Amino acid sequence: MKKSWEKSILVMLKRAREASGPASQLSSKVKSKILKDVAARLKKETSSILRENSKDLKEARQNGLSSAMIDRLTLTKQRIADMAKGVEAVAALPDPIGKVTSSWKRPNGLRISRVVVPLGVILIIYESRPNVTVECASLCLKSGNTVILRGGREAFYSNRALVKIFTDVLKTHHLPEGCVSFVQTTDRDAVDFLLKRDQDIHLVIPRGGEALIRKVAEISRIPVIKHYQGICHVYVDEKADLKKALNIAYNAKMQRPGVCNAMETLLVHEKIAGRFLPLLGEKLREGGCEIRGDQKTCQALPWAKNAQANDYGHEFLDKILAIKVVPGLEEAIEHIQRFGSQHTDAIVTKNRRSADIFKKQVDSSSVMVNASTRFSDGFQYGFGAEIGISTDKIHARGPMGLEGLTSYKYLVEGHGQVRS
Repeated sequence: MKKSWEKSILVMLKRAREASGPASQLSSKVKSKILKDVAARLKKETSSILRENSKDLKEARQNGLSSAMIDRLTLTKQRIADMAKGVEAVAALPDPIGKVTSSWKRPNGLRISRVVVPLGVILIIYESRPNVTVECASLCLKSGNTVILRGGREAFYSNRALVKIFTDVLKTHHLPEGCVSFVQTTDRDAVDFLLKRDQDIHLVIPRGGEALIRKVAEISRIPVIKHYQGICHVYVDEKADLKKALNIAYNAKMQRPGVCNAMETLLVHEKIAGRFLPLLGEKLREGGCEIRGDQKTCQALPWAKNAQANDYGHEFLDKILAIKVVPGLEEAIEHIQRFGSQHTDAIVTKNRRSADIFKKQVDSSSVMVNASTRFSDGFQYGFGAEIGISTDKIHARGPMGLEGLTSYKYLVEGHGQVRS
């Protein structure tokens, strides 16, 4: 039996596919103008966006969402201003489409060029962060792709209002609304339906918790770019500047604990644990963070809870931190290799040799030296925004900006050659 939404989704897919051609041919000037207009509308319509967001927040509180989840869902004037700034940054980025990445001439006279092209129709499936709507739509437009956005039910009103800004601006530029589409139903069966439409959609990018990403990867007939978890570590070396280490570790955990690049496990060299942990522990406790530590951690922080085996390698996405005291750099790296998710890991040290070993041996999509894991982010890397963070190694890895949304084709020019 057909679902009530099936017909409207088929129409949406047809429009997205038909819009793919015009979107791929837009000039850099037009794409930048569209995005600048979107940024201006975001600023102008801040009040109406906040009204729609308040509807989502009301339902979130009624449904008992955690404080971390509500934080991810919440929009403020500043966050909307930041979204507009991100769109402007994407508008200002060099356009990758049409760029010749390499060219050469063969002995038979053929001239071959490799040229950047869009991927086509991209489906983004995500959960509670409305800013993802703006980031993904902006990057897809700039890279000449059309996008289908399927946000979580908890952000339905916010996402619908944000997408309307894009479609309204597209209308003013006489472009198909199918360039940016929004799935209007919150029925989860609609996601399964979309994931089988490999004739309409070229790539799926899920952004959210591990359960969502695994479900998408298991069901999809379409290629999926994914990261299952953001199990990020900070290792404080014996040669660390403890003041810097204190600031980095606190920021990595507490600046926004509910996001994928927040620190989940802290590793501390045993020679400095007795000095460092009481300083950090007190600051974390004041901030409401629960500590789960090994025996040596609990000796330094008597109020900490004893860590269970599954606390290491766990993505808390909350004000909870696992801590382990290790004998040295080698053991820290071994722990990261065993429990990490190849997302983002950091070392704090003044020892250049230790930093170099860490950079070489830790195989994560982002490896930090003397910096917070929270910098693992497309905007912070200068991409304007990010479509997501990939822990895969094929096609794209780490924060994905415009380049991650492109492929290439070969252009071959001859003067009558035939193959013998």
